[in-house]
Amino acid sequence: MNIKKIAFVFFILAIIVTSIFLFNKKETNSNIVSLDQKIGKMLILGFRGMEVSESSKIINDINKYNIGGVILFDYDVPSKTWIRNIETPKQTKALIENIKKLTKDDLFIAVDAEGGYVNRLKSKYGFAQIESAQVMGEEDSQKTFTKASPLGMELSYLGFNLNFAPVVDVNINPDNPVIGYLERSFNEDPEKVYEHANYFIDAMHEYNIMTAIKHFPGHGSSKEDSHLGLVDITETYNKEEELLPYKKLIEDNKLDMIMTAHVVNKNIDSENPATLSSIFLQDVLRNELGYNGVIVSDDMQMGAIVDNFGFEEAIIKAINSGCDLLILSNNNREYDENIAEKAINVIKNAVKEKKITEERINESYNRLKELKQKYGIL
Repeated sequence: MNIKKIAFVFFILAIIVTSIFLFNKKETNSNIVSLDQKIGKMLILGFRGMEVSESSKIINDINKYNIGGVILFDYDVPSKTWIRNIETPKQTKALIENIKKLTKDDLFIAVDAEGGYVNRLKSKYGFAQIESAQVMGEEDSQKTFTKASPLGMELSYLGFNLNFAPVVDVNINPDNPVIGYLERSFNEDPEKVYEHANYFIDAMHEYNIMTAIKHFPGHGSSKEDSHLGLVDITETYNKEEELLPYKKLIEDNKLDMIMTAHVVNKNIDSENPATLSSIFLQDVLRNELGYNGVIVSDDMQMGAIVDNFGFEEAIIKAINSGCDLLILSNNNREYDENIAEKAINVIKNAVKEKKITEERINESYNRLKELKQKYGIL
């Protein structure tokens, strides 16, 4: 082969190598996620609307701010009406399909569907009748899989991918207004709570539905409702019993998310409720119990938070404490159509002012990304 031919071959090879490099560089750049986009993924929003279109506020917010998910309700608390998101199975399925069609289709589509009294998909609307946790807990734990499976099937059919359930609070105080009284706990025996929750989670996973067990570190001994104000469990909390379901479910390695509780235990953290406490979420949940998955806050607009902490302070504290995902239900005392922009700006400014580190945002983003990839919604 003469020198001209050799030079020509090297020239062609150089073009090929350069093309591959430029293509890969383009691909890498296209996959770069900005800090603003990562911040958006840390929010789950509630909104009003039985249907959506391209001009809907929630659709614009999701696309503009790269929002991580939405949560649907049947009852609108601010207006005290049953006009919110859920009316019938057909309407709910269409709503979710349109949300996915008009966005990037990588959202958490969430709902509180525990069964019994706390189930946004009520039988009077035409949805499946699901027993409460307390009723399930009265029978053999394996039957919970059979009883919860129709719910998993229904959630999957409707288009949901995340159920904020099951409750793993131990029924220490049966008169507890927000847990025991509403039959949300499986049992007063923490071992049985673990067993029933285990089968409930299996039933959801059977239909590719993620779960969020709640309310860490335990709401079962409380005497008050954290929707209305800050709840102090200092004198009633039994750490060994109430952490047992978490400990065992973490060891089973089947958890998707753990939801925090807006409860105060001054023996553990004298200043902050669990949602805003690095002692609870880092020292206890991550280090002591060994949990490495997603931590989701309970609704950041509940009375326990808004009456005791400023909007900005609460969000910054929640993220720094270890919350990866924040729920802004927009379904408490007031409805704020600009809640997404306000929350995003709080987090962006906090990063800019070094009140929250970029590393902390990246930790949450990577956990959320990994979970969504696992369930094929990214």
